[in-house]
Amino acid sequence: ENNRSLLSFFQCLDFLCLQGITGAAVFKKWHGMGNGANLAYTKQSFEDVKGFESIDHIASGDDFFLIQKMKKLFPKDIYYLKSKEVIVTTKAEKNLSGFLNQRIRWASKANKYTDKSIFPVLLLVYLFNLSLAFLFTFSIINPVYFTFFNKSTVSILELSFSLLFVKTLIELFFLFKVAKFFENKLLLFWFSFFQPFHIVYTLISGLFGSFGKYEWKGRRVR
Repeated sequence: ENNRSLLSFFQCLDFLCLQGITGAAVFKKWHGMGNGANLAYTKQSFEDVKGFESIDHIASGDDFFLIQKMKKLFPKDIYYLKSKEVIVTTKAEKNLSGFLNQRIRWASKANKYTDKSIFPVLLLVYLFNLSLAFLFTFSIINPVYFTFFNKSTVSILELSFSLLFVKTLIELFFLFKVAKFFENKLLLFWFSFFQPFHIVYTLISGLFGSFGKYEWKGRRVR
């Protein structure tokens, strides 16, 4: 849900991306991912993996870690139900502080994943976004020019914008079908505008998720 504010539009787009990645990853049997806002499992499977045992000491992420435990025991029996009849909505965070705390809390679980195949993907995404931020910053400080394929000369700034343009096109191609399914195609008009902010938020949440602290349900968690 959104209240027509820029922050809520950003969160809606971010959730569309996460749902698309989750659906694709589960369909391909690559990763066990999910969201507790809309998650179902049998009582027997819950008992077979001993419920939340061994993960109940972690501040949050019981839904995600439970799926990972189930994926380990039932690797072929986890599915993403692509049906409009089971879509649920969740409220957007009301302010920037709440949004960042939420995302930092999500990112803080990365070093606790039992499915180690997820971590290299997260690291690659983080390093790519970091490289974009570094190239753009460096281009302002020192606008270096270099020869590209021995033919044309480009600046670091031009390279930065080229990479950002390619990144945006690839993600839009992927996200279009997701937005169409969730009947939110109009949100895609904001996608290019939010790209720089998404890079910054990814870097902040990843950094503070690993080395910082956050507030959740009135508690400060390290």
